Amino acid sequence: MRVLVINCGSSSLKYAVYDTVSREALTKGLIERIGSGMAVFKHDGSSVAIDAPTHTSALEIISRLEDFSAVQAVGHRVVHGGVMFSQPVIVTDAVLQALEENVSLAPLHNPPNIAGIRAVMRQLPKLENIAVFDTGFHTTLPERSYRYAISPNLGAELRRYGFHGTSHQYVALEAAKFLERRIEELKLISLHIGNGASACAILHGSSVDTTMGFTPLEGLVMGSRSGDIDAGLVLHLARRLGITETDALLNKQSGLLGLAGSSDLRDVWAASDAGSSDASVALEIYTYRIRKTIGAYIAAMNGADAVIFTAGAGENDTRLRAKVLGELDFLGIALEADANARGDTRISRADSRVQALVIPTNEELAIALEVERVLAQG
Repeated sequence: MRVLVINCGSSSLKYAVYDTVSREALTKGLIERIGSGMAVFKHDGSSVAIDAPTHTSALEIISRLEDFSAVQAVGHRVVHGGVMFSQPVIVTDAVLQALEENVSLAPLHNPPNIAGIRAVMRQLPKLENIAVFDTGFHTTLPERSYRYAISPNLGAELRRYGFHGTSHQYVALEAAKFLERRIEELKLISLHIGNGASACAILHGSSVDTTMGFTPLEGLVMGSRSGDIDAGLVLHLARRLGITETDALLNKQSGLLGLAGSSDLRDVWAASDAGSSDASVALEIYTYRIRKTIGAYIAAMNGADAVIFTAGAGENDTRLRAKVLGELDFLGIALEADANARGDTRISRADSRVQALVIPTNEELAIALEVERVLAQG
């Protein structure tokens, strides 16, 4: 089956066409800076400036440049499914309305996700659209993990959902293949470390804990998100700055950006190397939060077989991995420096009780496979 996968950000549209039999991408590309006055279309290693004020116009341009005639269905990444959507779903008007009602749960992500769906429905009206939710993999969280210590009378939707589920599930399955073991017998800790970041405890193939919660703001320090923060401090900031400003501060102006002036980890490393104390402190906070979470998840699962690094920084930043794992030898995680420097799949020593792996994520392929499964079920 040939599936077009759409992943829309606030100012970007990433796409790929996958053959689900060969699991190969037949074509892929990205339009960035949508709505900025001059967008950038990236494809096959080249970049072209284009005029794309909206996601719809961006998709129109892609449709003129790409041949989607053999595409049989479209899969969309949707960050938040709320309590209504725990599994991928064929998009209808009722589904779109329900997604609109979930916007407040993921205000940075759901609006562009929905915009992408609407753009495809207008541009490719004959194709079935399937929404695949980042929250879906985490529907197995036990109540002790997903409940907040607040009254249930306030609403069943006020719970921890978790995100990056498609990525965590994909790399867990790939890790099982690499280790030549059944996923059902493994205890894995997945670290999705990109501009957004989350960790997931995966017990026998199921998510049993994860760092993101009601929204993607909870958990690890991220590019521009604060991660875990005292609710009392949030209330203090809301009284001082107002709700809207506090929301913007915690989601768009905090994390590495707030600590060191850049949301890009590469810039923070460079600033630290140049002597910036702010950057050095930011790196300590950033890596300490990840390291602390690994320890917590080993305790939660009564052990671990492997720790998996994935996503942009997780896959490519050797210093990040070394700094995170460097003080965890007491837990049986022994880093192999040369393997880490090369970016091998296994970056732990042969005698390491807990393996350390680098597994590239492929959320687009995972979404394509989910689309095939949903349509096969009728």
